[in-house]
Amino acid sequence: MSETRKSDARLGELFSTGGDARIVIDPATRRNQYMSSPWPVATVAYASSTANDVSADAYAHGLERLAALAPDGALSPEGYAAALEGLRGRILAAYGVTTPASVVFAASGTDLEYLGLAHAKGRSSIGIRNVLLGADEVGSGCVYSASGQFFAGLTARGVPVAKGEPIGGDLPARVELYNIPVRDDAGRAVSAAEMADAIDRAVAEAHAEGKHTLVHVLHGSKTGLVVPHFEHIDGLRERHGAAVSFIVDACQARITSQAIHAYLARGCIVMLTGSKFMGGPPFSGFALVPQALIDAAAELPRGLAQVFRRAEWPADWPGVGQLDEEANLGLLMRLEASIFELEHFQAIPIARVERVVLAFHAAVRSAFVERLGGRRLAPYEPGALAEGDAHPVEMRTLSTIDLRGLPGAPDFDDAVALHKALVERDVRLGQPVKCVKLPDGRWGATIRVGLSMPQVTAFDRMDDAAMTAKLAADMDRIVAAIEDVRAA
Repeated sequence: MSETRKSDARLGELFSTGGDARIVIDPATRRNQYMSSPWPVATVAYASSTANDVSADAYAHGLERLAALAPDGALSPEGYAAALEGLRGRILAAYGVTTPASVVFAASGTDLEYLGLAHAKGRSSIGIRNVLLGADEVGSGCVYSASGQFFAGLTARGVPVAKGEPIGGDLPARVELYNIPVRDDAGRAVSAAEMADAIDRAVAEAHAEGKHTLVHVLHGSKTGLVVPHFEHIDGLRERHGAAVSFIVDACQARITSQAIHAYLARGCIVMLTGSKFMGGPPFSGFALVPQALIDAAAELPRGLAQVFRRAEWPADWPGVGQLDEEANLGLLMRLEASIFELEHFQAIPIARVERVVLAFHAAVRSAFVERLGGRRLAPYEPGALAEGDAHPVEMRTLSTIDLRGLPGAPDFDDAVALHKALVERDVRLGQPVKCVKLPDGRWGATIRVGLSMPQVTAFDRMDDAAMTAKLAADMDRIVAAIEDVRAA
């Protein structure tokens, strides 16, 4: 193997380091447990709701950045800090953020949940009520990290831990996880007003007990929901004041710059990942934090030293000096690939993005509804079509398909098996999600079909005829693979 080819392969290997066990590549399949590859591969993939195969363009960019940042294969803690500071500026510029804010980096969106607890630290001596909206609509590990527990047996720093054990080190020990469902058994979305009322009651009850409430706002759940709305956040802030704070789960990254600005203006933390809609390789996460929250923050919990490196937090966060000065070259390279995709997507005028999204919707409807007989789950409450049509265009890049109506009434386990079998046929879709039920109470089958930023960028380069033909060919291949699996 030539030195150039060794360098090419090494980047994919780096993409698979500096995270937890989910990132490890199976040498037999050259994929991680989410069945995605850290090298560009020839698959039909509409899997951005779960994980992406890195694009050829982002991989080439990563090779250039690797040569510039670590030509000898190593990166110093000082070099890591400088590179992350540069990424902070690029992220804020890409989203057009002008109000004072900074960025916290993490090896995954699951790790970012610890940021919410760090923000809530010191706001109550009694404890924290951490409100999740639709626990089945967020990552499974987030239930642990949002509770202040380890979610895996190894942290992103490579520290062996016990899953489910408290992270400790004066991270708030009394964290009450409070779940509010976002869909009924038929998969219909609960209205935003009802959600706001449920949150209001949860905050009032917690405040009466002397607890602080941290509310997770869903901006792009696993099935595309956005709740509560801005007017509901405003009402909750007005009624409860300092007794409530907000962290926005926009980890799918299906969010406009305008929405990010609106959340930051309301004092909300906004969590994103580079590995979903953004199109980068898994895993990477970052959160935009209003400067006022950093200025008012309590000292960083000592337990986070097992998870984070110093440069991943803003230098002016109180207590950041207790974190070890190390470099995570794998995380840095994944972030470089993701921000490369973000910058190219953000340069596309919104009208051209809408052109691609409308063509995608037509192709998905033809393939999954008209041909397969599936049902698209609405990312809004019943009767609120206008709300769905008003969703920012990024929110319309994901369709969740209910497959219960197919012959045999497939259940969730059938959908998991289908998803895996499709990968063996070089077709990757988003993982099934538990959001609809069969009459006997079992979870029904779903599958998700989503665009990514690099796909939108690629389709934008095509004229209407070429884009329509490409989408039709992709959907034909997906439908044929699904029918082949079901017939086997």
